Amino acid sequence: MKRTSILATIALAAAMAACKAKQQQQQPAPEAFPAKPPQAQVEMPAKAPPPASLSGFLMTPAKATEKAPEVFLVRFTTTKGDFTVEAHRSWAPNGADRFYNMVRAGYLDDCAFFRAVKGFMVQFGMNGKPEVNGAWSGAMFPDDPPSGQSNKRGMVTFAMAGPNTRTTQLFINFGDNTSLDGMGFTPFGTVKQGMEVVDTLYTGYGDFPSFGGRGPNPSRIATEGNGFLRSSYPQLDYIKTARLVQ
Repeated sequence: MKRTSILATIALAAAMAACKAKQQQQQPAPEAFPAKPPQAQVEMPAKAPPPASLSGFLMTPAKATEKAPEVFLVRFTTTKGDFTVEAHRSWAPNGADRFYNMVRAGYLDDCAFFRAVKGFMVQFGMNGKPEVNGAWSGAMFPDDPPSGQSNKRGMVTFAMAGPNTRTTQLFINFGDNTSLDGMGFTPFGTVKQGMEVVDTLYTGYGDFPSFGGRGPNPSRIATEGNGFLRSSYPQLDYIKTARLVQ
């Protein structure tokens, strides 16, 4: 994985650590952000696995540039259940386009929720195959300007290492992280259904070791992939599939 993508995890860690410290001063412990009551489940058909022509984009992200619909849904099937993200191109067109093409290419399949901090956020988007992860690590795309959307509970946003360094790493906000808004973290979507599933994703390892947690080193994820994660962090949860909803 190239240095910029590793820095994305580190930069977001620093930003979120500052945000969390501010929250702890202003708010009670993470228990101040309880899970919402389970919502009624609505069955929605998901599209079939990406055809070979699209999955081939896994090694050629420069070709995965189709413009996303103005609004689209993606169903995540995970080791803890399903949840659905609703993406809005008007909120962050560059971020929505990248997310759309990642899903179309099957990039998020078998990806770990490798960094989960209770009451704060859960991060994912490092592919479990080092060669795929490496192909996308330098595929940076431009920032999106603020759109009035905020990093509140359930909002979905790309991680970054600085201006115009976003690639594939994303996070879902567990709590109200509005302090991130002024740092360039522009949400492109929200968990439309199943936030109670997101709340159950394993948080026992916590943050990166450099921030006091027991979570995995992102550089080892980049070079060793899911083999490293499954042997050293067996309790992590995973995305089984992420599919566009018809």
